[in-house]
Amino acid sequence: MSLVSLSTLKEYLPEITGTGADTELTNIIKRAEADIARFLGFPVSDAGGSPSLEAATYTLYIDNPVFNNKFVLRLPIKPLITITSIHSDPNRDYTASTEITSGEYHLDLQNAEVIIKIGVSTVAFSNAFRSNRVVCSAGYSSAPEDLIHAVCVFASQLHRQKTSQGRESTSQRGASTTYSPKVMPQEVKEILNELRSTATIL
Repeated sequence: MSLVSLSTLKEYLPEITGTGADTELTNIIKRAEADIARFLGFPVSDAGGSPSLEAATYTLYIDNPVFNNKFVLRLPIKPLITITSIHSDPNRDYTASTEITSGEYHLDLQNAEVIIKIGVSTVAFSNAFRSNRVVCSAGYSSAPEDLIHAVCVFASQLHRQKTSQGRESTSQRGASTTYSPKVMPQEVKEILNELRSTATIL
């Protein structure tokens, strides 16, 4: 199920009336949301399929904590909803003895950071390949207005560019028209940059 409704997208496409294009527009919303999820750094969830903005369960393997701070682990997707378990194990066995329990850390849900309670916990996050395993729930149960706007701007562009797919320009009656690039609009990227985890490689 998509975060953005068909009726909301239609507000961005006043030229469309009736229900004849509903199936096509629904599919465009799904594609736009998947592309935006990739841009934001969302991996494939444990359920499989394409990257999605919707809340889901993820098993994440993170090599390193925050630079110069072994007590902070930043997840590659946000917002974070809950943590099921965290293991820090350079041997990658993730046994019970390597688990960091919930009483040993704070959560910064908005910035998707796990912060070790210094003075409570005697451990820190490891610096090794796939050494930190986090099972968590992350994503959106409902979309903020900025994200809805970004999806609709992108999806409406995808719809309007259908007739020019595979072409950069066209000539007619002695005049030439150059089509806009078929990429995510800069307006959309600027909105999404505020929603992107700083752990995502730009």
